[in-house]
Amino acid sequence: MIEVSNLTKCYANSTVMAVDNLSFEVKEGEVFGFLGPNGAGKSTTIKCLTGILPFKDGNIKICGFDLKDDTIKAKQNIGFVSDNHAVYEKLTGREYVNFMADIYNVSANDRDAIVENLLQKFDLKTAYDDQIKTYSHGMKQKICVIGALVHNPKVWILDEPLTGLDPKSAYELKELMKEHCKKGNCVFFSSHVLEVVEKICDKVAIISKGKLITVCGIHELKEKRADLSLEDFFLSITNEIPVSEMHDDNNIFEMNASDNIDNASKNNNNVEKENVEADKKDDVR
Repeated sequence: MIEVSNLTKCYANSTVMAVDNLSFEVKEGEVFGFLGPNGAGKSTTIKCLTGILPFKDGNIKICGFDLKDDTIKAKQNIGFVSDNHAVYEKLTGREYVNFMADIYNVSANDRDAIVENLLQKFDLKTAYDDQIKTYSHGMKQKICVIGALVHNPKVWILDEPLTGLDPKSAYELKELMKEHCKKGNCVFFSSHVLEVVEKICDKVAIISKGKLITVCGIHELKEKRADLSLEDFFLSITNEIPVSEMHDDNNIFEMNASDNIDNASKNNNNVEKENVEADKKDDVR
């Protein structure tokens, strides 16, 4: 549903690649986590995926539509929740959602059915007719989610979606993401909350300094090393070389992350041994 091939993005007046030859695929029914340290290129990638940022090199397809050649058709299949709540704050919640629905030509009956359910989930009914500028941070996040889902998009993209949400709303959002995929859609989201990613994702991609490090199935990680958490794996693998240099072929769609998991396990064990040795030295002193 999302196909990214050799995506490269460099900002003006910079010689550093914000995204460097990035390739991955997100399939129908997948919750796909996009991970990386600060400044790794996650937000740049997401802005390219949603058509916010232009890119010169590489290709992006959304549900088979090329983002460069069939921009409108590609974007019609995307629902996007940004990390900065880019909404028209002088509108009421109802006006904003109707504006989004009108853009995507959603009928009155269809939008009402979708919105009613989401308002109930997010406990936003009483504030729906208030101006968005009166909303709290979490409420703005909720109305952005409703606006992104009002046209029932095939591809739902979120950038740090859990920031500012109360526990109940965070739970409802995670359930929504899973439900969305069960309907034959996909979810692509970035997050620094690795415990959440580990629980709800089918697959993760990890990038560092604009380069893809690995694509790994969560179940594969758990089967290979049940004692190795996603956090351990992430902290170790972000110090590894890019996947393009670790494999003879660059076909990451068929790559096996077992070597990366083994490396992460070894690194984790080495750290534990070093800590034990350090403790012994302290005891001697």
